[in-house]
Amino acid sequence: MDAKHPVQTTEKTLALIEQLIEGGPYGVTELSHELDMGKSAVHNHLTTLQSHGYVLKTDGEYQLGLKFLEIGGQIRKSMEFYEVAEPEVKALAAETGELANLLVEEQGMGVYLMRAKGDDAVDLDTYAGLRTNLHTTALGKVILANLPKSRVEAIIDHRGLETKTPKSVGTRDELFDALDDVRERGYAIDDGERLEGLRCLAAPVKASSGAVLGAISVSAPASRVSDEDLHGNLSERVLSAANVVELNINY
Repeated sequence: MDAKHPVQTTEKTLALIEQLIEGGPYGVTELSHELDMGKSAVHNHLTTLQSHGYVLKTDGEYQLGLKFLEIGGQIRKSMEFYEVAEPEVKALAAETGELANLLVEEQGMGVYLMRAKGDDAVDLDTYAGLRTNLHTTALGKVILANLPKSRVEAIIDHRGLETKTPKSVGTRDELFDALDDVRERGYAIDDGERLEGLRCLAAPVKASSGAVLGAISVSAPASRVSDEDLHGNLSERVLSAANVVELNINY
């Protein structure tokens, strides 16, 4: 059955899960109001999810269970890209003392696979599984720069170009100019485009075919990263880490 003919029961279950992701814990009445569903239907869906370990009930309120973490962990563990890149991301964090990240593209969004904190790293709002717009991050821009233009156009059409800060790319022309710069340098920079006061530098990881598998990056407060650092030692370190991952995956 394709997306043109969705299964209504599944749609309602997923709507409940999405609402629980957004907030909670929720009671049945509150969820019924938020989703415009009957209380009996909400209760039946929640009870089914609870019986399978996907939802927990405490004092009459429901929240997501750790079964979802188990699933995400198993999916990540099965990815060769993650398995090969994980030690390099950790080494990059230890070497720079900052926050190192690993991201892939899925359905036009960036998905963080992991992050590793160096001794001086700031604690950001990122976490494994977080989905973010590609055009607002160095990680995302370096992936977009290595995708066919038609694919980038399709992602823009689907996901838009929402701005997160005054420095965010907000138009197609700005984005394509930025992607040209990324291809020329070989790495991407996010200078306060997702979070003000934060600088990030990312490099792509490619398969032997040239297809981009994902991206690796380092993020740090702008006060600790000068332009000289950004285009010197930091870019060399991130590019080197990406190169090691490529070699280990391809050879």
